[in-house]
Amino acid sequence: MILSAIEISKRLHVSGCINDRSDDCTSDIPARVCHCTPASACAADKTVHPVQADGLVLIITPFSRECLQPASYDLRVAHDQILPRGACSLVPTLEWVELPVDLAATLRCRSSFGRKGVLIAAGFVDPGFRGQLTLCLVNMGAEEVPLYQNNRVVQMIIHEVKGGNRLYDGSYQDSHGAIHSKARSGT
Repeated sequence: MILSAIEISKRLHVSGCINDRSDDCTSDIPARVCHCTPASACAADKTVHPVQADGLVLIITPFSRECLQPASYDLRVAHDQILPRGACSLVPTLEWVELPVDLAATLRCRSSFGRKGVLIAAGFVDPGFRGQLTLCLVNMGAEEVPLYQNNRVVQMIIHEVKGGNRLYDGSYQDSHGAIHSKARSGT
């Protein structure tokens, strides 16, 4: 089952990523979640953060109502970048994403970028993933494609996982920024 905007919103309310119930669709909601892995890393900022999710709740931060679609959530580009013709570019998302044990996600390029020849590779996110996502974007179009910070470039379609009992624990956990392949040759 694919989660609707209503189900995504319910889960984000539980995690504290949406901290109001207004219908204002224009502004980003301030993040209320700590992205620091070690507990001591947050001590200096004197901010009260919820307990780390540990695979129990959905987190997408910073949340923007503009990004919430009927059956997906649009992920934004973290910084300006040019997609050169005929090349794969690694682009970090603005959002930090945490998927619980009962959710996985598929990433699809938004149609406005697809019409320019932009394709996405490596578009699956396992239950338990935590971090900024690295988008593998390939420009097959005739011209360079500029990306600007906060461009909504990819749709994250969130799926329910029935009977799941394993969380992702791979080498891309807790990623910050664009992460190059960590695969060893021959694997």
